Amino acid sequence: MKSHLVRLFVKNFEDTSSPAVRTACGKLSGTVGIVCNLLLALGKLAVGLISRSISVSADALNNLSDAASSVITLIGFRIAEKPADRDHPFGHARMEYLASMFISLLILVIGFELAKSSVEKMLRPAPTEFSWVTVGVLLASVCVKLWMMRFNHRLGNEISSPALLATAVDSRNDVLATSAVLASLLVGRFAGFDPDAYVGFAVALFILYSGFDLARSSIDPLLGSAPDPELSKAIAEKILSYEDVLGVHDLIVHDYGPGRRFASAHVEMDRNLDVLTAHNIIDGIERDFDSELQLQLVIHYDPIVTDDAVLTEKRQAVSELVRALDPRLSIHDFRMVEGPRHTNVIFDLVIPFDLEQDRESLKEQISQQIRNRWKDHYAVICVDSSAFNE
Repeated sequence: MKSHLVRLFVKNFEDTSSPAVRTACGKLSGTVGIVCNLLLALGKLAVGLISRSISVSADALNNLSDAASSVITLIGFRIAEKPADRDHPFGHARMEYLASMFISLLILVIGFELAKSSVEKMLRPAPTEFSWVTVGVLLASVCVKLWMMRFNHRLGNEISSPALLATAVDSRNDVLATSAVLASLLVGRFAGFDPDAYVGFAVALFILYSGFDLARSSIDPLLGSAPDPELSKAIAEKILSYEDVLGVHDLIVHDYGPGRRFASAHVEMDRNLDVLTAHNIIDGIERDFDSELQLQLVIHYDPIVTDDAVLTEKRQAVSELVRALDPRLSIHDFRMVEGPRHTNVIFDLVIPFDLEQDRESLKEQISQQIRNRWKDHYAVICVDSSAFNE
């Protein structure tokens, strides 16, 4: 982060994984947003009232909502920095997501009010007075918002903050909205047609769209959205890099807010490996993830048979049988239990989401094919989602 403001107000700003640095960056962004947006709102409101321009006044209210959004961001980061307690053992970092959601709701309210005001002016037109002062204020606003967009985007990327990235998107929207208002004033001045009410309505629709899009992106992590595929891949690859680890599956990542991730995984190891040795390896993996990636990882130990030729052959045969039905299907935790009259073939079947409704049919098909190939074999199949096994 090379911003002079960050260097000046954020201590140890290079350590972006530090909760203290994240909080300081969030507070700085909120403070900058409050000051800039209040000044822009006051300036636009003044020239909007003087020129009787609904679109300029609407843009002023939009900046006022941005100032309120910055207050929410400030409060959100302050609450998010609170440590875990008895009632919230996973911390308070999800407050950043709630802050983004509150911002989106505020944007939606402002967008609705702007649309309402624009429709009223369409029904009862009033002349808009052109002023070069107004043009100057709007040009200054575009420049300020471009700087704020770049500032929040870079800061949000550095600390992986959805709240700051949402603020950057909102600033980008403001640049487009203010540019549209400026264009309407110039068209009204030189073309003899006053599009003020229509531009105001277009700006309102754009704000509403942004509000809905931001609300969706804010709600997703609160509902438990799928983790970033690159993150899941990196976790799996790191686990597989350890000696004696033969496979990994059932990887689940829980997101409790930026910088507060927890995960669990099943790790396969040779059954002949000494239990204490396997336990020490797993402990080491968990400690490494905590210290290197700030990820709390819990590992389940799965011993697998590697020295039984018959089991290995049948595992490969069942795997090929399953992939023949659909190449996206796979199996793990394969084992066999032999009895006096029949053998149970037990394994987990991994299926993609679009085949969830066919899970019983797939189990029946696989079971039947196993019976056809080995008359005294019965399949015992558990179904896993591909979301945790990709």
